[in-house]
Amino acid sequence: MKIKAVLFDWAGTTVDYGSRSPVKVFIEVFHRLGIEITEAEARGPMGQAKREHIASVMSLPRVNRLWQDKFGKAPTSTDVDQLYADFLPLQLSVLSEGSDVIPGVVNMVNELRRRGLKIGSSTGYTRALMEAVIPPARKQGYEPDVIMCSDDVSAGRPMPWLNFRACEALGIYPPSGVLVVDDTPIGIQAARNAGMWAVGVSMTGNGLGLSQNEAESLSEEELSKRLGTIEQEFFASGAHFVIRSAADLIPVLEQLNDQLSREAAEFTIR
Repeated sequence: MKIKAVLFDWAGTTVDYGSRSPVKVFIEVFHRLGIEITEAEARGPMGQAKREHIASVMSLPRVNRLWQDKFGKAPTSTDVDQLYADFLPLQLSVLSEGSDVIPGVVNMVNELRRRGLKIGSSTGYTRALMEAVIPPARKQGYEPDVIMCSDDVSAGRPMPWLNFRACEALGIYPPSGVLVVDDTPIGIQAARNAGMWAVGVSMTGNGLGLSQNEAESLSEEELSKRLGTIEQEFFASGAHFVIRSAADLIPVLEQLNDQLSREAAEFTIR
């Protein structure tokens, strides 16, 4: 009746403080076609597989109008494919900038392993893109037991398949013994769709979207205000808990395990 495994997202959760690397590339691939999208528009679908992410941005009313003004027609699936083809090499070229492990994550994961938990992960990146992220993360001491990528499944988040595949590879069942940690509402929805516990990450992730220096330069009042809004978005998406950083996970794990133990004891008494 305790948590047996934790599944972590990558960008914004365990690496790439602020999830800044993919945002730059989404903005750039549209810019190259003369379509200027905002950072908020680029961040909105974060957590989806990257092709679906591009399609979601294209479907935004403002972006769709800009596209029609520029090209005289609505964007098509072929246009999405072309942008995605442009996205992949550009993303690969800047991934080295987004491979720094978030402070405290390595120690936290080591503690999870010391307690006997298995460590899985999933990402909206393809396997080819992750080949540029995994080695530098490994050198910094972070290497999950399992890594599931967007092209390993038929559909990415918010579908539950990435989480199910990770659990299959880890040999973990049932889903109620699994905790998912993600910095996007879409990732939280995927966790809930899989019947797993969901923890949102507010400060290091896509919601705040700031580098560590930028985030830490905010006054506590301003930071708390922004994080409060992000927390509400997570809870509205189904998060059971929200923490500032994945490095803060251990107290949540202990609280959840205590809760599960009490529920098991009450069930036994009945």
